[in-house]
Amino acid sequence: MTDHSITRFLLADGRNDTDPTETAEWRDALLSLVAVQGPARARHILDELAALARGPHIAWSPELVTPYVNTIPVDRQPVFPGDLAIEEKLASLMRWNALALVARANAAYGELGGHIASYASAADLFEVGFNHFFRAGNPAHGGDLVFFQPHSAPGVYARAFLEGRLTQQDLAHYRQEITAPQHGARGLSSYPHPWLMPDFWQFPTGSMGLGPISSIYHARFMRYLTHRNLLDCGARKVWGVFGDGEMDEPESMSALTLASREKLDNLVWVVNCNLQRLDGPVRGNGRIVDELEKLFRGAGWNVVKLLWGSDWDGLFARDAQGALLRAFAHTVDGQMQTFAAKDGRFNRDNFFGQNEQLQRLAQGMTDEQIDRLKRGGHDLVKIHAAYAAAAAHEGQPTVILAHTKKGYGMGTAGQGRMTTHSQKKLDEAALLEFRNRFNLPLSDEQARNLEFFKPAEDSAEMRYLHQRRAALGGHMPRRESASPVLPVPQLASYAQFATQAGGKEMSTTMAFVRLLGNLLKDPQLGPRIVPIVADEARTFGMANLFKQVGIYSSVGQRYEPEDIGSVLSYREALDGQILEEGISEAGAIASWTAAATSYSVHGFPMLPFYIYYSMFGFQRVGDAIWAAADQRARGFLLGATSGRTTLGGEGLQHQDGSSHLVAATIPNCKAWDPAFAGEMAVIVDHGMHEMLVEQQDVFHYITLMNENYAQPDLPEGAQEGIIRGCYRFAGYPPAAPGAPAGDTVTLLGSGAILTEVIRAAQQLAAEGIACEVYSVTSWSELARDGIACEQRALRGEAHTEPYLRGLLAAGRGPIVAATDYVRAVPEQVRAFLPEGRRYLTLGTDGFGRSDTRAALRAFFGVDAAHIARAARHALGR
Repeated sequence: MTDHSITRFLLADGRNDTDPTETAEWRDALLSLVAVQGPARARHILDELAALARGPHIAWSPELVTPYVNTIPVDRQPVFPGDLAIEEKLASLMRWNALALVARANAAYGELGGHIASYASAADLFEVGFNHFFRAGNPAHGGDLVFFQPHSAPGVYARAFLEGRLTQQDLAHYRQEITAPQHGARGLSSYPHPWLMPDFWQFPTGSMGLGPISSIYHARFMRYLTHRNLLDCGARKVWGVFGDGEMDEPESMSALTLASREKLDNLVWVVNCNLQRLDGPVRGNGRIVDELEKLFRGAGWNVVKLLWGSDWDGLFARDAQGALLRAFAHTVDGQMQTFAAKDGRFNRDNFFGQNEQLQRLAQGMTDEQIDRLKRGGHDLVKIHAAYAAAAAHEGQPTVILAHTKKGYGMGTAGQGRMTTHSQKKLDEAALLEFRNRFNLPLSDEQARNLEFFKPAEDSAEMRYLHQRRAALGGHMPRRESASPVLPVPQLASYAQFATQAGGKEMSTTMAFVRLLGNLLKDPQLGPRIVPIVADEARTFGMANLFKQVGIYSSVGQRYEPEDIGSVLSYREALDGQILEEGISEAGAIASWTAAATSYSVHGFPMLPFYIYYSMFGFQRVGDAIWAAADQRARGFLLGATSGRTTLGGEGLQHQDGSSHLVAATIPNCKAWDPAFAGEMAVIVDHGMHEMLVEQQDVFHYITLMNENYAQPDLPEGAQEGIIRGCYRFAGYPPAAPGAPAGDTVTLLGSGAILTEVIRAAQQLAAEGIACEVYSVTSWSELARDGIACEQRALRGEAHTEPYLRGLLAAGRGPIVAATDYVRAVPEQVRAFLPEGRRYLTLGTDGFGRSDTRAALRAFFGVDAAHIARAARHALGR
């Protein structure tokens, strides 16, 4: 539709116009300006008028919703650069193989599930990207990042099958990851999962909303790498194909303004507006495209609407009165879905039959032609025009709102129907209808049997498929894991103050910040470190790093900070190293994930340290942390002010008693609760060697405290025990010299409560009870070691006893464990203690409170007095 046609519609649709003649004169003046001086001059004049109209005397603001037509009119559409017939045939083959993949799995095993309809709606959106825009990584180009709509995974597998990357056997084992190897195949994961398919998927998107926010922060991280002169990412794009229903997730919308504020024109979203989520319309009584246009325009994005296919161009050209636009303006999505589900006769009667003008437009069209009128997201030419405009746009991120039909081509079996999201099987008639709809080269028997189809390697289609991907750098998606080793400095060079603390009082948070500052000075590792905070740098004592390395800003610092005279003044810089994410834990963890996966996404290892209030980590953004684990992240999460009694006055919402329990559920997360600075330093050193030198796909969670207390020297020979999860800290014999051997108790403690355990041991020793104190640095690592020993025994393999059992074997008497977390944390190791010894756990179950540390520890029963009482009770005193 041309701009002039839209103008005619707007004029014809004008309401309460007191002087239509004058209105027409203004319209003609604008059109004349465009004709004589061009659209750029017209935009300048309109900007000037808009600035004037926004003043207080007029108080006007423009409508954010544009007419329900394509943003790119047909007369500004570029020539399609590919072979349209071959691309349509390839897309049809991939649709069929994706359908067969899901339907075959469910015909054999009804419980496997899968989705057909989402890919049916998005197939053309994917294919234009694959054939013309999605660049793979190679020495000449770092490669684009593509976030795929998760329910469309079968379509990506179908393409990989034609490319020769997956076999027919692989496709036959969709969602059968355990049994597939028994048949010489690889199982195909339900959704994009890098952990399960580490050479294939780059980004996990199966948890709705995490793909969108992750794509934004990956795009921003690429700018960060470029601005810091570490890696040139200037020619690369981040593409995301997401669903319109997914836009309801708060994570999908939460970082839109960051993307526009940072001018991330390396970011393109394609929102597949098939108008339907799982149970029904996304907005049955409204229009999701209008709603999203308002949201994205208001957030500062460039919006490209891709609504109608080429078959509509002639209708729009003949529609001199704007009847189509008026009809669209009053058609809600629920009704639009009904039109999608019905045939050409229904649409002739109920859409084109609304008025005489529409009826005239449909004259001369058969019912079949009306039925085949495409929405924009199914027209390769229109999609290419939208993608090309998005890729060329500068200064803003772009979102393409692509109008599609869910279950496109599934006919009466699923197109546009309420149940289509869960459609996993098609009957014989539906299969033959699908084959006929897309002119597939299948016999009736092949269609009924759901046979996969792959053209001959020397066919025009296969040659074209490989040529297009070769021109774009190779196949996608593809995950690389090769990464250069980063050397780690000697522990003494940056942490001697912690390992030989000599009784100096400090908190473990303070010790970490000092350690981080020292690491940042290392000439090799320092530039690769990414400190990340969510608006709490001063809280954690990190203000000294502002001057040292600066806070990253894509525009530098355009103001003189209020505290410029201070040695700790706020300093932003284009090459700043700290990522200060504001009050957004979701944004900060997305940034951390981008940095923690840089080794695979960019082949360029970085080392992120994200420090935050521990309560706002696994509890608040646990799903995002789980997605980072799926993506094989490598980095450190620092849960500061941890524990339920360490952060005294803040109260319930800020006091963490469960993060170690949640962290223990993530297989590649190693969780630590060090009590002393020396322990923390050893853990950081160990983690850096694991991730940067040994290149293990693990990440480390370390809890830190804000309580100042005397930090002892690291006991000689303690390092191995610290890394395994527990070591003997000290023994406390009965105080009276020469006293006969009496009762003995073993006390286990971690984090801030270890100091209470030590005081309890001293009290008990004064009473004649001998105590052995062990510092537990990781309850979950001890539990994993014990479980591994048990599993080896169950398999009949050679095995050793659990580390903790052997460590405590020489002792006797009961064992009392105390932590600043719920009792379930120390309960993890109960099965791996020496047999016959009573085990009593103390913890902070329940809701937190506001009070002093002493009062809180007494309330929860984890102070020295209660620990000593528990020991006496266990001894039967």
